[in-house]
Amino acid sequence: MNLCDMDTIRDVLRRHGFRFSRSLGQNFLTDASVPQRIAEQSGAAEIKNVVEIGPGMGCLTAELCRRAEKVVAVELDRALLPVLDETLAEFDNFEVVQGDVLSLDLAALCREKFGAAHAAACANLPYYITTPAITALLESRAFDRITVMVQKEVAQRICAAPGTAAYSAFSIFVQYHAAAEILFDVPADCFIPQPKVDSAVLRLTPLDAPAVQTRNEKLFFGLVRAAFNMRRKTLVNALMPALSSSLSKEEIAELVRAAGLEPNVRGERLSLADFARLTDTADALLSERR
Repeated sequence: MNLCDMDTIRDVLRRHGFRFSRSLGQNFLTDASVPQRIAEQSGAAEIKNVVEIGPGMGCLTAELCRRAEKVVAVELDRALLPVLDETLAEFDNFEVVQGDVLSLDLAALCREKFGAAHAAACANLPYYITTPAITALLESRAFDRITVMVQKEVAQRICAAPGTAAYSAFSIFVQYHAAAEILFDVPADCFIPQPKVDSAVLRLTPLDAPAVQTRNEKLFFGLVRAAFNMRRKTLVNALMPALSSSLSKEEIAELVRAAGLEPNVRGERLSLADFARLTDTADALLSERR
């Protein structure tokens, strides 16, 4: 069964009475080369165990099953479960779990399905859950490799360098936890229904240790959020809401200088190493005040 063929898709979905849900961001691939390329570059063959998020009709799932020893798919939409029973009937190494990736304990799921073995994650992510889903996948610390298809703009933002327009707090979060790489673009006309924007396939390789070391991770991300909440303001002014309960504006300016930064620099120009240095300087100063 060609799960990327338009006539096959319409026939299967019609027989099961399935209708696309805009609220769930459902878009199914119609270019067979795309799931093949994703599966080939996902690490499924080497890592052997895969968790797929949102299998849809199963076109990517089938390619993963051809390469991995076991594939466990997490699908939120109950209406797709009988569809998957039909489209993936030939594979005895496939299992579907009905549930929401944002509420599942992914590490526990991997332990239950794969024991202590390594696992990869793979997904064609609905645009509306991209950020929380990637956050959940990274924070689970359950995967050796994460390969996801996301909105092209989001992939560019995740991989962005300091000082660029796309650089964001989420860029820093992802790069703190993983090495990020855009593998290839996927035009909008490769889907049904056709989305309004192009997509890109992104590979994240979780790091054994964070990309930078800091003595206070909570403060690190608090300062990052503050800097980007007011990204057009100078770093000193942007940090005021986060630090003004403990430090005056003059003290914040001195703190920034002590971290080797210019007070009039904008937070969007700081690298992960800059934020780590700023965090450690701030943490030492705040500790003295306690």
